[in-house]
Amino acid sequence: MVGPRYPKSPVPGSLMSGATRRSALGLLLGAPLLSACAGVQQSLSQFSNPFSSSAPPAQPAGPPQQATTAGTGGVKVAVILPLSAAGNAGLAAQSMRNAAEMALAEFQNPNIQLLIKDDNGSPQGAQASAQQAVDEGAEIILGPLFAQSVPAVAQVARTRGISVIAFSTDSSIAGRGVYLLSFLPESDVNRIVDYSASIGKRSVAVLVPDNAYGNVVEAAVKAAVPRRGGRIVAFEKYGADRATPARTVAQQLGSADALFMADDGDAVVSVADAMTAAGANLRNIQLLGTGLWDSPRVYASAALQGGLYAAPDPAGFRAFSGRYRTKYGAEPIRTATLAYDAVALVAALARTQGTTRFSPDVLTNPSGFAGIDGLFRFRADGTNERGLAVMKVAQGGGVAVAGSPKSFGA
Repeated sequence: MVGPRYPKSPVPGSLMSGATRRSALGLLLGAPLLSACAGVQQSLSQFSNPFSSSAPPAQPAGPPQQATTAGTGGVKVAVILPLSAAGNAGLAAQSMRNAAEMALAEFQNPNIQLLIKDDNGSPQGAQASAQQAVDEGAEIILGPLFAQSVPAVAQVARTRGISVIAFSTDSSIAGRGVYLLSFLPESDVNRIVDYSASIGKRSVAVLVPDNAYGNVVEAAVKAAVPRRGGRIVAFEKYGADRATPARTVAQQLGSADALFMADDGDAVVSVADAMTAAGANLRNIQLLGTGLWDSPRVYASAALQGGLYAAPDPAGFRAFSGRYRTKYGAEPIRTATLAYDAVALVAALARTQGTTRFSPDVLTNPSGFAGIDGLFRFRADGTNERGLAVMKVAQGGGVAVAGSPKSFGA
């Protein structure tokens, strides 16, 4: 099997010619999103369940790791991650660090130096790391991962007038120079609602968890459905008791042509089973979901076959995973691409944008940027928008039914 051709030295360039810098910055980052050998099927929800990174794990963290540097360029960039945090958080941080260093190695002659700091999984550690980084001359900060650590970093960054690109999925901490490069549930909701409306599915029943993620999804879906000329015919939240909300929605499915369920793989399978037990025939309605449906549990569920969800085109991650595996001898976590794209972005901006390289005007360029997981752009409020594909649930995994967009609309 032939793997993808990958140019070791990606060169940024505008997506359009003959336009102003502001309207057509559109830097191309990382590798072209070429097809790769099959075999890498890692769940998007494994390490990126929204709000799962909002607090560090309960286990005690290890001793803080010593700060290190990577690269020799003149533009200093801080990378703050919970490298010594316990459990999955520390494993995720190490994978993201590897991805950051891989981006540096794959970018042609980058004029940046990474100042890699360990925040020990705590706001106090994050603040100390940020202070150390800005004292060393960092012009921008990438990270941290935990939502509760971002304000501590932002406080330091604002005193120096520099921006933060954090990896948290909690939109409430964005803004005032803090930009989130993460997989936000709002993008998933908007993409799948837009697509379902385009195929005539405008009467939507909704089931979401009664938690922080469900609250974000609720606000997004209640805005997105009427915006596309649709209506919500039933809406329920569930906690430990899924049977009662499922029965309530099942009784109203006759007036719906789509059922939107937003939760991770294990939970959404349980909700689908509860709907079936309540008498709903899920084969007679279009099932809709978010990127958390990218899960082996979902693909194995008979009830969810044919369901549609929004997620990054998996081809980019497959190609990235192959290069990561060759370099490090292990699989990357799914969100390692965030660290890769963040470093590739700042390297490209350092090369092309002069002294305004990390200014809000440049970072919020409306044409956006192309990364491993497709197009993304930062909004002025610090959240992001992604160009997502629409995937269909099948036994072997997700199958694309609508590709990711090649450019953003207005």
